[in-house]
Amino acid sequence: MIKNYLKVAWRNLVRNKAHTFINIAGLSVGLACSLLILLWVQNELGVDAFHKNKDRLFAVYNKFYSDHKPIATYNTSGSLPADLKKNIPEIEYATGFGFGGQHLFKSGNKILKLEGNSADADFFKMFSYTILQGNAQSALSSPSDIAVSRKMADDFFGSPQNAIGKTVRYDNSKDFIISAVFENLPPNSSQKFDFIKNWEAFFQENPWARSDGLGPGTYIQLRADANPALVEKKLTHYLDKYSKVPPTSESITLGMQRFDEVYLHGNFADGKIEGGRIGYVNLFSIVATFILLIACINFMNLTTARSVKRTREIGVRKVVGALRSSLIWQFIGESLLITAIAVVLALGILVLLLPLFNQITQKQIELPFRQTLFWLKLVVLAVVTGIISGSYPALFLSSFNPVKVLKGTMKLNSGTTLFRKGLVVFQFVLSVVLIISTLIVSRQINYIQSINLGYDKENLVYVPLEGELRGKFEVFKDEALKMPGIQSLTRISSAPTNIQQSDASIGWDSIDPNLNMQFTYAYAGYDFVHTLKLKLVAGRDFSSDFKSDSAAFMINESALKIIGYANPIGRNLKFRGVKGKIIGVLKDFHFSSLHERIRPLIIPFGERETYGMALVRTQPGKTKEALASLQTLYKQLNPDFQFNYTFSDEEYNKLYNDEQVISKLSDGFTFLAIFISCLGLLGLAMFTAEQRTKEIGIRKIVGANVTSLFVLLSQEFLILVVIALFIASPIAWYAMNKWLQGFAYHTPIQWWMFALSGGLMIIIALATVSFQAIKAALVNPIKSLRSE
Repeated sequence: MIKNYLKVAWRNLVRNKAHTFINIAGLSVGLACSLLILLWVQNELGVDAFHKNKDRLFAVYNKFYSDHKPIATYNTSGSLPADLKKNIPEIEYATGFGFGGQHLFKSGNKILKLEGNSADADFFKMFSYTILQGNAQSALSSPSDIAVSRKMADDFFGSPQNAIGKTVRYDNSKDFIISAVFENLPPNSSQKFDFIKNWEAFFQENPWARSDGLGPGTYIQLRADANPALVEKKLTHYLDKYSKVPPTSESITLGMQRFDEVYLHGNFADGKIEGGRIGYVNLFSIVATFILLIACINFMNLTTARSVKRTREIGVRKVVGALRSSLIWQFIGESLLITAIAVVLALGILVLLLPLFNQITQKQIELPFRQTLFWLKLVVLAVVTGIISGSYPALFLSSFNPVKVLKGTMKLNSGTTLFRKGLVVFQFVLSVVLIISTLIVSRQINYIQSINLGYDKENLVYVPLEGELRGKFEVFKDEALKMPGIQSLTRISSAPTNIQQSDASIGWDSIDPNLNMQFTYAYAGYDFVHTLKLKLVAGRDFSSDFKSDSAAFMINESALKIIGYANPIGRNLKFRGVKGKIIGVLKDFHFSSLHERIRPLIIPFGERETYGMALVRTQPGKTKEALASLQTLYKQLNPDFQFNYTFSDEEYNKLYNDEQVISKLSDGFTFLAIFISCLGLLGLAMFTAEQRTKEIGIRKIVGANVTSLFVLLSQEFLILVVIALFIASPIAWYAMNKWLQGFAYHTPIQWWMFALSGGLMIIIALATVSFQAIKAALVNPIKSLRSE
């Protein structure tokens, strides 16, 4: 019987080639898109899931108040890990984790710049990074210890075995001894590093981090018998004993979050964990479902529409004794056969698209062909898709009355037609929602890239101050300004595209003693305003003409509103223990992501700071010449370090990397969803024209022209598209309005976006049905009337 079902199914596929092609093409593209998205979702959900003790690993976060508003961050005091381990018995291990960054290493004649971090002695006891040489217990026990990756060991010494005990020079300032070699980090690790140096060495570089409450991160591992809820309760008011003032409702508190959840749930709102990358995971899970549904609806629609062609077959089968259940299984079997063919084609499409997909998402996703679980999931997906696609047609076709069928009086009732139209509307609702959403996402990305930040990010180059250059900045600046292509130069402690440091240690005349306000800050040198092309509301830039600038400050408009000075220039200000005068007020400018509102900013004088970066303004059209000049000078002053630089606009765009990836994926998947929808529309147009062949012939004989026939055959589909547009618009508005709320500054949602999306959908629908409609309208009416 199964052999007979397969034979009949194959005959039907071959007999209706166009119908078969449309069904298989739609399902294969839909399955390929869904598989791509599901692989990406699985990859995202698997980040940091490989750690053996993941259910006992936690990140500690800090909750404090600024202007009576709760703020949370993963930045804590550098001394917190050791303190927690000492005073909370349930904590088995604890480690700090530094800020990360690239550093120069030298061994013999080889010099490499590598990404790394700092951690406590418990780090490798907590996290499941495979130790190849050395051991987790003593890997970071001494201030001179450093653990390196297999790659770093191979690059310097040829193998992990040869690397153990060897010395490497760090930033041309300190020697470290390699105490352990770990396996290269897996792609699904959120932490990225090629080396980990000892925690005490971190404090030697950053002494302020011991006590600063907004320093490095803290991770803890609980004992196997510990109750996480009880530990978190102890953590909440743990810092009260260190406070110099009695606890209040706005005291600093601590919380903890499972480490493997931080990657996807890493955003805070009003001091609570709220969202993160999980929003995009959920979004694209829905998109995958949408696209697969669109493909399934195509199958259901076309099969149901063509059901009249198979009425006699069904009638005969019923007359000779076929049960309805056997007919249902026959039609579901046909659906499963088509789905199986579509799955094979989908895998081929997947192989072709995966390299481009990885490039866009910046992932290293591989097709897990060797994993049995992957094939089981694929079989389940194929079976579910086949059953969903074939269920309604199977139930519908098997319900035909054999007497009516064999008498030739069988017709599709209005309910069936209405259901089919409802499926078309639902299909295009999904497509229109995707079009509108893609348009709004693209508009927001363009808005981000074109918004006036308050300074000029074009022709602005960042050069990190490393090695000898830290003490030779004045010479570097003087010589650079004499070289071709360089317009101006200054220094700053943090990149102006992403200033994050904040501190509440501030005072001014008549300050409210109850005020608890965090001010963002960055130290800057002479010509700061001039180089960034900032606008001054009042006062002046830092200048070497004024010796008093060594204790001077500039503030932005947001800071001035809080300070409240009517005439701020020359007024007193105290910040982080330094007393000085305000010399300038800057017009508010964006110094972090547009997800955040502009915060109050203080710029203390920092020409003599020993860290940060040089900001170089190049002359328009002479950037290449300026970089060559800088490289020559850099090698002269800092020969042991490689010359590195980044462009301000590139660093700014990195702040929106996730949004740019989402925009590109939205464009691609929306196009494919529309393609699948149009395949279904084309199939229905072909069937409709075929069903109305004689009607068209008669209309042509009585004088109908091609235009009127085209309108006749197209209007039904256009009405369905218009209905879909009216249903989709409020859905898209709600979804995108919620997404835009994640940006403090965003483009408005305007009516023309919906009109444009609707017009585009109508044009696409017309283009899809026009070929078949015009073809049917041009057929010789005599042939139409003779057709069966």
